[in-house]
This record gives sequence, structure tokens and C-alpha cells, in this order.
Amino acid sequence: MIMLAYSLVCLIFGTTFLAIKIGVDAGAPPFFSAGLRFFVAGAVLFLFMAWRGKASFRLLLRKEMLFTGAALTFGTFSALYWAEQYVSSGLAAVLSATGPMMILLMQTAFLRQKAPSYSLIGCIIGFTGVLLLVLPNLAIEVSPLWTIGCAIVLIGEICYAAGAIYSKKVTRTFSGESPVALNAAQMMYGGALLFLLSLFTENVHPGFLLSFQTAGSLLYLTVVGSMVGHTLFYWLVAKTNPVFPSTWLYISPPIAVGVGFLFYGETVTWITLLGVFTIITGTVLVNAGALKLLLFKPKQSPPLIQPAAAEAYPQKQVL
Repeated sequence: MIMLAYSLVCLIFGTTFLAIKIGVDAGAPPFFSAGLRFFVAGAVLFLFMAWRGKASFRLLLRKEMLFTGAALTFGTFSALYWAEQYVSSGLAAVLSATGPMMILLMQTAFLRQKAPSYSLIGCIIGFTGVLLLVLPNLAIEVSPLWTIGCAIVLIGEICYAAGAIYSKKVTRTFSGESPVALNAAQMMYGGALLFLLSLFTENVHPGFLLSFQTAGSLLYLTVVGSMVGHTLFYWLVAKTNPVFPSTWLYISPPIAVGVGFLFYGETVTWITLLGVFTIITGTVLVNAGALKLLLFKPKQSPPLIQPAAAEAYPQKQVL
């Protein structure tokens, strides 16, 4: 049962990037559809937890939920949804896998936490993978929006890294609260901020929901991606440890590249595959310490640094 749940988590998180791409290509306003997805998913999960007596509505009044939602949901997914108008879902997924490297670099640069040498080497390898994915295409792609889209995904991962680091403090502060309730609350705030951004930047017509592609994309992302995927993720955390479920980061990007190629005709070259392999290798090295504890000391697993790829890290974001 554990391996079945883990396989489903990898598959779900790996396919959400293509679902986003299908929706925005079909005309779904990126910020509004992202806001609708996360606000609805967060509200349903929070109400369910409140009904079970595992969440207090006072949690919604805490500024920590606003700050976390602004970074993890708003910052990460406003960037991802906008960028997927111009870059392939597979490329977006692989670039999103740089999240753990961003976390490590921010901890080293701003928190003065000394990183192991193998983690720093992992960052260098991961950055090399980004260059392999992006630079060869600069000679082919004529639209500057493609280049901007790649940069925006990486900026979104910086927001994610900041939110992940801050959320470690939040989880200690609210140690008595359910992690599902905390995640649901920040999703609601992130969704509300996405609505606000949409209000000032998009001309939204409700008719976009009448399209099979846009409605199907939104339904899949809300129910399967944000609700089912995260329920399975938290179940795995409870049944195993925090590290094992988050290894989806190493499995989902190749899945995203594969489904984009098979079902949406996205281009995949040998350089693309080399870039995927290089970034995943770098991500493994960055998290080598946690993985070593997982393999050799399963009863002493370390605290989870928020998974990156929330696809997304949640959804990528996991509190």
C-alpha cells in the first residue's frame, strides 16, 4: 500500500505541469485559474479538518499563514502559471526541481549555515543542468518570452525557497496544529493573493470554464493535484518518515518530460534528457545527507526541507 501511494504521488505531481500547460494554452487566465485552484482546494481541506476537530478557524487570522502563502503558493505558482504560457511543461518541471538547491544557497548566503561540500557540488551540477536545458534553445527560440519564462520559473523557486525556510519556523510555532490544516490555510491565502493579482492584470470572463480543456485542467489540478496528491503525501509522511515521500522530486520531472512528449507533442532532444539527468543528480547530491539517513538510519529521519517541485514543491508547498 505504501509503494502504491508513493507511485501515485510521483505520477500526480509529475502530471500537474502538463495539466497547467493545457489549461493556459486553452485560454485559462493563469493567475485567476491558479487562484481558483488553490483557494478552493485549501478551503475544502480546511473545512474538512475543522469538521473533524483538527483545525481552528483562529488559524486563518494568523499573519504567519499570510506570509507563508505569499511565498509558497502566490510567489511560486504565479511564476509557474505565467511561464507555462511560453515554455513547455517538461522544461518547467525540470527547472522547478531546482527548489532544494535554492533552499541550500539561501541558507548558506543569508543564514550563514555551512553546507557540506557534496551539497555545494550538487548545486554546481544542478546549475550546469539548467544551462544544458536553456542555452542550446537560445539559438533556436526566437521569442524572448521563452527566455523570460525560464527565468521566471527560477524566480518562483527562489520565492519557494524563502517560504520553505520560513515555514520551518511556522511549523515549530504551530506544532500542535495539523500539517494538513496549516497547508490548507496558506493555500487559501496564496489563492486570495492570486485573485488580487488577477484583478489588476487580467480580464477574466467566466466563459473560459465552458471549455473542456480549461475546466478539465482546473478540476484535475484542484481535486487530484492539490487534494488527493497532498492527502497521499501526508499519509506517507505519517506511515514512513518525512524524507521518503519527498523523493518524488527525483521521479516526477522525468515523468513530466515524458507525458509532455507523449501526450502533448513537446520536443525532447538528447540535450534535454542530459539536462534532466544532470539536474536530478544535483538535487540528489544536495539532499544526500537526508537520503543517507533515510537509507541507513530510518528511525532518525531529519526534519523535512520543503520539497520543490509542488509539482508542485505543491502542490509543492508542504508545511
